[in-house]
Amino acid sequence: MNFRRLPVALALIALTGCAVGPDYHRPETAVPAAFKEAQNWKTAEPRDDAPLGHWWEAYHDALLSQLVAQVALSNQNVIAAEAQYRQATALLGQARSSFFPSVSAGLAATRSSAQGSAPPVDNDRLTINATWEADVWGRIRRNVESGQAAAEASAADLRAALLSAQAALVQAYLQLRVVDAERRLIEQTAVGYERSLQITRNRYEAGVAARLDVTQAEAQLRSTQAQAIDLGVQRAQLEHAIAVLLGKPPADFGLAAIDAQPLLPGIPTALPSTLLERRPDIAAAERRAAAANASIGVAQAAYFPALTLDGSLGYQNSGLAGLVTAPNRFWTLGPALALNLFDGGARAAQKDQAIAAYDRSVASYRQTVLSAFQDVEDNLATLRMLEQESLVQQQAAKAAAESLALANNQYRAGTVSYLNVVTAQATSLSADIATLGITGRRLVASVGLMKALGGDWQTPAPPRIGFVGE
Repeated sequence: MNFRRLPVALALIALTGCAVGPDYHRPETAVPAAFKEAQNWKTAEPRDDAPLGHWWEAYHDALLSQLVAQVALSNQNVIAAEAQYRQATALLGQARSSFFPSVSAGLAATRSSAQGSAPPVDNDRLTINATWEADVWGRIRRNVESGQAAAEASAADLRAALLSAQAALVQAYLQLRVVDAERRLIEQTAVGYERSLQITRNRYEAGVAARLDVTQAEAQLRSTQAQAIDLGVQRAQLEHAIAVLLGKPPADFGLAAIDAQPLLPGIPTALPSTLLERRPDIAAAERRAAAANASIGVAQAAYFPALTLDGSLGYQNSGLAGLVTAPNRFWTLGPALALNLFDGGARAAQKDQAIAAYDRSVASYRQTVLSAFQDVEDNLATLRMLEQESLVQQQAAKAAAESLALANNQYRAGTVSYLNVVTAQATSLSADIATLGITGRRLVASVGLMKALGGDWQTPAPPRIGFVGE
């Protein structure tokens, strides 16, 4: 055999070798042609003044945009996901290193003596050893394929963590602004109630109103003031939640109340096929299925012999002096085949485990797809029904305001008791609060829909990670 041609022959075997195990195909899922709840959904019309790029800019709040920008830098869940992604890419690099030979060097000095009176003999060696496994059966390629898919899944996990943190922050911020609006409403109402209480006291002192009217007016005022104080609890909790999402202690963060009320944006719906590409959790589940599929090939390759090429080059002498000289040089080169003839069923069990893991990942992927469509349908239905409820509630608030005006006029004319005024005041305030509550629920649902659609629909879906071998 011509050993000079051996490395070339082994390289050709490795390059032309087959990769055992099933080739990956994305699992089939049931994808509807359209969303059920999108029938009455109106796609937002293009506007030249509408912000482009980040989905949260649709709410036209500069402070909100500043806060969301901090999430990627300081949210601890996002930082943890980024570290996990770096870990996955490092593992991929470790898997890819198996394509290349392992080279080591050694320097040894020994002193030995044979039986008898022979003097001890010194033996010094300087060697460079190389070992390379020919990927004849595709074990290394399948392992790299699995590592690449796992790294892509980790990248999708990072996008999912970022999207989840962003959506949570936007929802908390919008809810806080709605609480501020509700508190302003109650405080303004309390100012009106205080005027009513003063008028009632004046009428009582003039002898044209009963003491009962005064106590009812005062009870109404104090109850409303208590409502305003109680909203402070909810606002504090939302503010604390925003601080934690930004990676800050709640004691070091605060948001001043502003008069502007958040606006509900128009949101275009994505096609179902686009949803499969945009949702990071779907992408992560699909990539894990690909990784599990490649692991089957790794387990199956264990049934075949491993072909390695070992070589050594070095110098050997009875002393360090003159060690690195041509007469002391030696080299070895040769292939080796290793096959496990009996393992008590270990390889069969590993393959069965790999197949079961793949089946589980496929089921998880399909369930993730179904849950994604449910998220979209739920939020579309919520927005559609809340829009209808908002119209009816606005009519109720308008009617309650007219009823309150009539009750005040009738009370001043002396045709009704103050109880009618108190009842009308409570009804009107309750209707206004309910209107704001529906607005808050619509804002939360709009963020939920954006998250369900995968975030920013105006930016192309991120490409997969590119590695050697694709």
